[in-house]
Amino acid sequence: MKNKVAGVDEVGRGPLAGPVVAAAVILDPAQPIVGLTDSKKLSEKKREKLSEEIRQKALSWYIARCEPEEIDELNILQASLLAMKRAVEGLSVPPEHCLVDGNKLPQLNCSAEAIVKGDLTEPAISAASIIAKVARDNEMCEMDKVFPHYGFAKHKGYPTKAHREAIIQHGITPIHRKSFAPVQAQLKLIE
Repeated sequence: MKNKVAGVDEVGRGPLAGPVVAAAVILDPAQPIVGLTDSKKLSEKKREKLSEEIRQKALSWYIARCEPEEIDELNILQASLLAMKRAVEGLSVPPEHCLVDGNKLPQLNCSAEAIVKGDLTEPAISAASIIAKVARDNEMCEMDKVFPHYGFAKHKGYPTKAHREAIIQHGITPIHRKSFAPVQAQLKLIE
């Protein structure tokens, strides 16, 4: 078994606004972390606590992103893969192998395998899922202060009824993904 195995995951493929954020984590076998699972299955408070613990105990971790403009240019799948590639390349400890959540692999300089629902079964992927989600959620809460009419702190950019109504009422912001259908529909009304 290879020692330096990185777990890789992304968050934010579905939102209409904000970046897609990916993380790569190499856990330290000497410092186990209890409670790792899919970030979506954890309360916000538990995610925050685990995120802090992961950052302290992991051998290496890195968070990367693709901005809305890159998502619009590449498409969301390619932007997600690019963010994951950037996360792996940002690790201070080069991994020997990567476990990537999902069914597609980014182009990496080491061996890798895609694992569907890997964030439920592989602790390193769970760790990546958690730190990526906490980082993105925190950023969307900051964007809520910049664009207070959209409710980003509540829905994190996902296409909720309230978010779609805010787009209709207030237009789009610079952090909206212009290639996503509800945003495109609003842009067509402006033309």
